[in-house]
Amino acid sequence: MKKKLTPFPSQGLEKEDLLNRLRAFKKEDARWKSGRTFAHIYNPGSDITDMVREAYNLFFSENALNPYTFPSLRKLENEVVSMAAHLLGGNEETSGCITNGGTESIFLALHSAREWAKSHHPVIGKPEVILPQSAHPAFHKACHYLQLQPVVVPLGADYKVNPAEAWKAITNNTIAIAGSAPAYPHGVIDHIGKLADLATENNLWLHVDACVGGFILPFARKLGHLLPDFDFTIPGVQSLSADLHKYGYAAKGASVLLYRNSQLRKYQLYTYTQWPGGIYASLGFGGTRAGGAIAAAWAAFCGIGEAGYLKLTEKTLQTVRRLRQGIEAMNGLKLVVQPDISILAITSDKIDVFALADKLTEKGWFVNRQFRPPSIHLTVSPIHAVVADEFLIDLQTALDEVQQLSINRIGNTLQTVATKGLKWVLPKKTFSKLQSLTTTGKPDPSTKNAAVMFQLLQEYAGDPEIDLLLLNTLDELYTNSE
Repeated sequence: MKKKLTPFPSQGLEKEDLLNRLRAFKKEDARWKSGRTFAHIYNPGSDITDMVREAYNLFFSENALNPYTFPSLRKLENEVVSMAAHLLGGNEETSGCITNGGTESIFLALHSAREWAKSHHPVIGKPEVILPQSAHPAFHKACHYLQLQPVVVPLGADYKVNPAEAWKAITNNTIAIAGSAPAYPHGVIDHIGKLADLATENNLWLHVDACVGGFILPFARKLGHLLPDFDFTIPGVQSLSADLHKYGYAAKGASVLLYRNSQLRKYQLYTYTQWPGGIYASLGFGGTRAGGAIAAAWAAFCGIGEAGYLKLTEKTLQTVRRLRQGIEAMNGLKLVVQPDISILAITSDKIDVFALADKLTEKGWFVNRQFRPPSIHLTVSPIHAVVADEFLIDLQTALDEVQQLSINRIGNTLQTVATKGLKWVLPKKTFSKLQSLTTTGKPDPSTKNAAVMFQLLQEYAGDPEIDLLLLNTLDELYTNSE
């Protein structure tokens, strides 16, 4: 890779030229508008998207840093938090804020738990947080930055956190437990009620990560779907995060973090009064906060309304049923577990699912690959109703192609097996070079032949050399080069 320095433009571009260049940059992006992307985008359709975009643009320049400069934003945020609390089992005491995404919500929740524990559950050693194996990596990132110790507990046969294992993991240094509703990898809701019992009995903070499910689970329940409790209706839940830009269909980035009461929220607030620039006070980590994201969240709630969310949820769940039935009818494929809501994890005992994902990539679909077990991840949203049958046709075709014993597939298998064996006989530096050659220089999930790379990443997950490889790759991706 040859680094380059892009010179700052001496003259501005004409508007049309500038926009054409931006459009050209998008040509290689995932085709999310047509529903061929099963990750990162929650698409309710163009009518809602256009409405939310217009609301965002009305507050494009406004900044929610100072609550007195733009009181409209304060009112909009307070109403969004209140509506979310109403939906998620809260009451008049429930408090919260809008953050820039699920990761910030999780950071702030763990920060509040840490500060709360100093006076309500003091520990001598490094504070520990019990996390299910399926908990979002944002928890681990937050622990890294906040000097907390993550304690990972295994999942049960149902792919939900095993409460007995969580109980065994509690020590004198434990301050908090986390559960997911649902967990991103497999789409199942952890045993939040049992975790709440553990938290209450041991005076621990319980955070529920409902970043995916927060704004679809309540409507699914209203439609008659039997779902376990997960929100503030459960005593012992202290905080809950739910992403507005997922099934809330708001603009990115926006999440809501709720606390059972305002006393708990105070642990996340920050003030500083000794600055020559005046008083500084903020709700969360950020100072400047985009007014557009707050307005867009309010517009989504009020523009869609309960009736609209019910229709979108029903459409999504009907599509989930169609996809699930189609997948389970294919010889060689199955679901890792029956999902509680709108996430499907496809696995197989007979074929290489990473090779299957490569075939889907060739056919223009964007899907994520997962480990433990190897699986293909689908996040289903309303837009997928119009492409579900097309996807199933392509999935069957891709399955037929992978099931054929092609020379390429045999080569991939031999390459993987050989590399597994070589790890134990080659020096580390040599093995790392082999890894780099195998992955064509860097891990790239967008490539149409990524199966071997993902097989290796799964085999050596947790190996410091793999972490270093990924860190170097990330550094290269965000380096201007040619």
